[in-house]
Amino acid sequence: MLPELLPRPPAIGMEEYRTRREALMAQLPPNAAVVLPSASLVTRSHDSEYAFRQNSDFYYLTGITEPDALLVLLPDRDTGESVVFCQDRDPTMEAWTGRRLGAQGIEREHGIDQAFENADRDEQLPMLLEGRELLYVPLANPEAQGVAEEAFSAAQAGLRRGRAPLKGWLDVSALIHAMRLIKSEAEIALLRHAAAISARAHVRAMQASRPGLYEYHLQAELEHEFVWQGGSGPAYSTIVGSGANACVLHYIENGAALSSESLVLIDAGAEFDLYAGDITRTFPVGGQFSDAQRALYQVVLDAQERAVSAVKPGATLVDIHQNVVKDLTAGLIALGLLEGDVQARIDDESYRRFYLHSTSHWLGLDVHDVGTYRLDEQTPRPLEPGMVLTIEPGLYIPDEGDIPAAYRGIGIRIEDNLLVTSEGHENLTADAPKQVAEIETLMAK
Repeated sequence: MLPELLPRPPAIGMEEYRTRREALMAQLPPNAAVVLPSASLVTRSHDSEYAFRQNSDFYYLTGITEPDALLVLLPDRDTGESVVFCQDRDPTMEAWTGRRLGAQGIEREHGIDQAFENADRDEQLPMLLEGRELLYVPLANPEAQGVAEEAFSAAQAGLRRGRAPLKGWLDVSALIHAMRLIKSEAEIALLRHAAAISARAHVRAMQASRPGLYEYHLQAELEHEFVWQGGSGPAYSTIVGSGANACVLHYIENGAALSSESLVLIDAGAEFDLYAGDITRTFPVGGQFSDAQRALYQVVLDAQERAVSAVKPGATLVDIHQNVVKDLTAGLIALGLLEGDVQARIDDESYRRFYLHSTSHWLGLDVHDVGTYRLDEQTPRPLEPGMVLTIEPGLYIPDEGDIPAAYRGIGIRIEDNLLVTSEGHENLTADAPKQVAEIETLMAK
């Protein structure tokens, strides 16, 4: 029997993209412009490319999924504030690689005020930027830097003809990233769907697990579900780490055999319409936790559930992380993996032998999504409704001689995706089992 298909959420409409562009332009000083390149194709080997994935900031403002495009925003321009340069229509290339929208298609299907094909860019772009005093570009992008430098040279050459001088360029990224931090209802629907697909994939991997398979077999089960449900595939490189491999935080080789005595840690999420799911679950390959595995797992689960319950408006990720560190450190002491006082082991950072990473990150168009975690150097950013984040504590016990043998080489992480709501939070990934009894019952079936 084929797996059930989940109903697809609606795509984000062109009016929302237009609203985002207008909101960005409203933050600019007079006589400024934005120049934002799309992503380009990247060679995989010889004459083949990696599967194309659009630049997240460009997509956030346009919804355009074609490569080699350029967005120009020109506030208060009488003939249209949004301009896009796009791939030229080319029947020969389109026969090989698929339809290109062209200038008319970009205007029609994406609500862009004016579009030109890239063949016209060298002529049209300088005229569009003429007289603008400030350019806002993503400073980390070499193409955008090049456009800004060319515009500056052209402005300097035109000073003697009475044109307004180009004063320079600033980074647009922070403005866009602050907007992306609060998700719209349409974005939340896509994130819910990515989370639902991801949760089903984790259930499928638990049901498929058995000794004698390899880590890549579980990877195949996960990624089959992602694509079966209409996702583009994984939102990041799938991690399937069994045994001591689970102690490598970003282990992606996924080539080891699954042992009946081991746990397996899976960190995997689907990408749907460029929005990411991000779930980690840890479970016994053979379906039953050993006593030591169960005890260590429960320490992580208790810390994770307390952290999840703390997600609400006004809370900070700094406070949530500090409480996770306290809970994990107390658990490590109770199990004999650390000794002494909880605060003393936090102060001397002994716990970091077993817990190396932060508890949370933002989630959205990028799996480690954009947006600052502090309002300034001293002030953590309080959570607000519409933010989406992960909660993912873990413990990673090295296979070393001073560690009690029952715990050596065990890695455990438990991760959920949380939407901050006005009342508190919504756990988008609650359908992926994480209680010991739930996991063992599911796997017994």
